[in-house]
Amino acid sequence: MDDIAIRVEGLSKRYRIQQGARARYGTLRDALVEAVRAPFRRRSSPGSAGNDSCIWALKDVSFEVKRGEVVGIIGRNGAGKTTLLKILSRITEPTEGWAEVRGRVGSLLEVGTGFHPELTGRENIYLNGAILGMRKAEIDRKFDEIVAFAEIEKFIDTPVKFYSSGMYVRLAFAVAAHLDPEILLVDEVLAVGDAAFQKKCLGKMGKVATEGRTVLFVSHNMMAIKSLCRWGILLSNGKKVLSGSAEEVVRFYLDIFNAGVDAPSERVWLNPQNAPGDKTARIHAVRILDVNGNSIHQVDITSPVVIEIRYWVFKPDTPLNVSISLFNTEDVHVLASASITDSEWFGRPHPRGLYVSRCFVPGSFLNQGRYFVTALLVQTERSRIVAQLDKIVSIDVIDLGDTRKGYLGYWGGVVRPLLKWETTKLEVLNEASDIHGEANHEPTIFGH
Repeated sequence: MDDIAIRVEGLSKRYRIQQGARARYGTLRDALVEAVRAPFRRRSSPGSAGNDSCIWALKDVSFEVKRGEVVGIIGRNGAGKTTLLKILSRITEPTEGWAEVRGRVGSLLEVGTGFHPELTGRENIYLNGAILGMRKAEIDRKFDEIVAFAEIEKFIDTPVKFYSSGMYVRLAFAVAAHLDPEILLVDEVLAVGDAAFQKKCLGKMGKVATEGRTVLFVSHNMMAIKSLCRWGILLSNGKKVLSGSAEEVVRFYLDIFNAGVDAPSERVWLNPQNAPGDKTARIHAVRILDVNGNSIHQVDITSPVVIEIRYWVFKPDTPLNVSISLFNTEDVHVLASASITDSEWFGRPHPRGLYVSRCFVPGSFLNQGRYFVTALLVQTERSRIVAQLDKIVSIDVIDLGDTRKGYLGYWGGVVRPLLKWETTKLEVLNEASDIHGEANHEPTIFGH
């Protein structure tokens, strides 16, 4: 029981929303009449029809987080992630259920939460430290490190109301991460600031995670969730859908998120007038095939995949290049390839006609998961895009687990190629050899 940092039981939060026409401004007379009528007005029960103007931001959420665990909270916008952190931070009270937080909490839910705009950066550091229950000596010890991380040395004695949004978020994150809270609650703040700062924040959070502190991290960055968090919780419409390893929860979320994406394994345009492109050329079809030419939506990880693009050329003497890009469910650009690398038509005009270009992706190359294909038709002489179809078709790569013994299950990485390895004994070590790697003789040279 003592190793539990956060315990949540049946946590629910209901908000009342304004429906219909926007309420007009009330007068003093309206307020007095409302006060007289209030004791005689019949109150609606939580389950009555009058409750239509209410929304449950959280509904019956329960979980436990052990000390030292780093847990990622994911879900679509409106899933209840921020509401959950606000309750744990004691910013708002739950409607039902309860939450127990054991330890000093540092939270970064919005840019500059808890900052007083009239106070300087220096004063706000000490104010936030005091709110966290830290003594002045503790803050003094961390002060220089906080200022250096935030990169605001020149403006530390300037009121924060004059700070830019970037300066604001840098200081806010630095204070929350450096004042040694036992529990750190971080909302989607890494979306603010430049790429260098985001990388710096991720590095700091990774360090915090290794120091044994408890972290709840809300983010839409699935790569950050997987790299920083060991456990994950998926929320949807205010309810907990799944909890488990971060890898498992992220994979489940992305599968659900992409389940409704209209990306079949084949798209065909029969009428050239309605096909993507222009008077120069138009795309007739984009298909994902097996080696026998059959359209497929799912393939074993060991099998090759053929991406086929058919297109009409209307304007004679037009040099064209066909290219494809592959994206995974995390929107990572996995690979790109173009027909110009091996096409006899590169640098030569295409006569009028119907053409087909095929890209062959070898088996034992892609990792498990869903992949989306973006197809492009480019006029090479001017590098002009004739047609671009973003994520127009998709393919699911699965591991059937019957042909790659010793290489089954989930493997990290964007691709998962079955590469050739070779192991050779270079020399024989005798008992007189130094086990620390410092041989007592010259190394043997092999080769000519």
